[in-house]
Amino acid sequence: MQKKVFQLLVNNTSGVLSRIAGLFARRGYNVESITAGATADPRITRITIVASGDDVILEQIEKQLAKLEDVRNIRELKPEVSVFRELLLIKVRATTEQRQSVIAVTDIFRAKIVDVAPESLMIELTGNQQKIDAFISMLDGYEILEQARTGIAGMGRGTEHIVYLD
Repeated sequence: MQKKVFQLLVNNTSGVLSRIAGLFARRGYNVESITAGATADPRITRITIVASGDDVILEQIEKQLAKLEDVRNIRELKPEVSVFRELLLIKVRATTEQRQSVIAVTDIFRAKIVDVAPESLMIELTGNQQKIDAFISMLDGYEILEQARTGIAGMGRGTEHIVYLD
């Protein structure tokens, strides 16, 4: 099994994300993550999908996505020529005695404390998946109360692969 990151530029119409997710569900394809957001052009939405499977499955996924009516452009984002980021919000139980050590780990990873409560800290961290995973593993001795990860957002480096749509 391998992973591929696909970037889709789609028409910003109601139900487009549902139709894309439906394609994966109908075919039994595995989605590791899916993120969607507006582009500089309000008519277009950028969707980043991380899918896993063998070469045949991943090729089939790309072909099936390209057939969807609202898909204007699809391409694979290769790690060596792309930048990937993910957002983590994590709430950690922290007593008064534990706070300084949690803050120290937070500082090492250049994360931000975005909420402080009497018994917990909420931390925001942005980075690649490896950084997010490493941060979570450093919090192993603490009770993680809640956690939310956005999934990958990605773009190709430089101006070489910019897609201009009419």
